[in-house]
Amino acid sequence: MTFLPTTAEEIKALDWQQADIILISGDTYIDSPFIGIALIGRILAHAGFKVAIIAQPDTDSDRDITRLGEPRLFWGVSGGSVDSMVANYTASYKHRNSDDFTPGGHNTRRPDRAVIAYTNLIRRFFKNTKPVVLGGIETSLRRIAHYDAWSNRVRKSILFDAKADILVYGMAEKTIVTLAERLNQGLDFRNIPGLCHAAANPPEHPFIELPDFNSVATDPDALIAMFHAFYQNNDPITAQSLVQRHDNRYLIQNPPSALLSREELDHIHDLPFTRSVHPYYQSQGKVLAQDTIQFALTTHRGCYGECNFCAIAVHQGRTVISRSPDSILREAQRLTKHPDFKGIILDVGGPTANMYGFECPKKIVKGVCQHQRCLTPKICPTLKINHQTQLKLLRSLRALPGVKRVFVASGVRYDLILADRAKGLSYLKKLVAHQVSGQMKVAPEHSQDQVLALMGKPGINPLLEFKHLFE
Repeated sequence: MTFLPTTAEEIKALDWQQADIILISGDTYIDSPFIGIALIGRILAHAGFKVAIIAQPDTDSDRDITRLGEPRLFWGVSGGSVDSMVANYTASYKHRNSDDFTPGGHNTRRPDRAVIAYTNLIRRFFKNTKPVVLGGIETSLRRIAHYDAWSNRVRKSILFDAKADILVYGMAEKTIVTLAERLNQGLDFRNIPGLCHAAANPPEHPFIELPDFNSVATDPDALIAMFHAFYQNNDPITAQSLVQRHDNRYLIQNPPSALLSREELDHIHDLPFTRSVHPYYQSQGKVLAQDTIQFALTTHRGCYGECNFCAIAVHQGRTVISRSPDSILREAQRLTKHPDFKGIILDVGGPTANMYGFECPKKIVKGVCQHQRCLTPKICPTLKINHQTQLKLLRSLRALPGVKRVFVASGVRYDLILADRAKGLSYLKKLVAHQVSGQMKVAPEHSQDQVLALMGKPGINPLLEFKHLFE
């Protein structure tokens, strides 16, 4: 297995005249399915495109941004696995000294508002260049007008703030491949699901118009109304197009891309990731994030918890898509052949570890409910909670040759364990006996029912009941 190129020497060795797509990231280049820019790069490469990556380019010079030349189709820009302002500052606005996604661990290479900074960097050294396409978590959560705590004001869509050409939101695998194909063929890309673009006028097709930027920037009620309309239109089955005026232009948000099928999610994890830091960056220092993700397994994506403070619902979605057990076991078998593998799988999980293997059948067909949540204020009876599939998976992983221990480091929803009368207690016992490396991660977050209700979390009584079972 080889890395996607990041140096001019690698481009030359591949006998490329020019990369089709150059991806820019606020993280260093770890070739792992846990790293968004690496995952998107692998998917585009599998689709037949020549993809290169520039990680954490110096924003004060042309040293990094020009080393691979200009792409044939587009630049892809991401702030990295974490919003750059969250990565750079604590909740009390103190600068963070460390960055697990930077060689050496020192927080010196990720600029504030990295998506904007990298787009400006491209524009500075490549005039009238190919389209700049924004993506990743920083982009996805800032795709419409939004309140920004760091500046304590409402900012415009990052598409306008960055002066970029195209924005893809959510996980974006289908969107980015379709976009690359359309650009390669010289076709119109503006109707691709999961994509935002700017326009001089609203579209001709039906849409929901959000309160305009000037309104939400000055009127809290308009901001709340905007967010509710935005949140209710994040499901690919039920969502409509959204339009928001920013001064004399319009942000056009197409409905979300269709969720990946189980087979498509399996395919992504079968791509030839090296699960290592690219040697160009590895030589610059240890990357601490690698310790967490190198020998971990993702079992699913999406979360129907809908905690009111969480970004997963508007980025990965509220529908859980689980990989097949066979796919996960194949990936685990590949881990055992890695020269650095010591027999320990550090995590088998996802946004919530024990949402693997079951989902509401109604939601799969009709989309998420608009006026009811899956878990709060009480668990919906249509959601048939069953930990059996995960129990069987964990047992199979423990039995693999070369595997000594299998841990579940992702957070566990204790209310789901309590609700599973058939397998919940068995699941808890197996976790404690085999899958906990030292601490089981649960998320009570508070002890007062009133606050928990505002957070969209279960009350304190389920936690106390779980504590009794655990002890």
